[in-house]
Amino acid sequence: TNSKGEVSLQIIESAQIDMNNSQQADILKNATHFNPVDLVCAVRNYKGEKYDLLKFVDEKQGFITGKTKDGKELKALELPGLWNGAMAFWNTIFVEVPLVTFNPVKSV
Repeated sequence: TNSKGEVSLQIIESAQIDMNNSQQADILKNATHFNPVDLVCAVRNYKGEKYDLLKFVDEKQGFITGKTKDGKELKALELPGLWNGAMAFWNTIFVEVPLVTFNPVKSV
């Protein structure tokens, strides 16, 4: 649910999930997808005009994460990025693609 009370599909970070809320924790536990790396975005409307992507950001979004620097624990306020708030007012469709198309950009 965005700041206007509208429900929309969004990619979220685990730091945005209230793990003290059993319903949210259960959704994460049963999730089947993570770390999408294939994003297809239309940056122009049907008239060929560029979208002003800043109009789609939910400025009220943000979350606090834990970071470390030089061995010291820090808290960081993360503002909307590519997802987690910046796509709050997009028309979003998730499409499952074959595993063969997955090309991780991170390693564990």
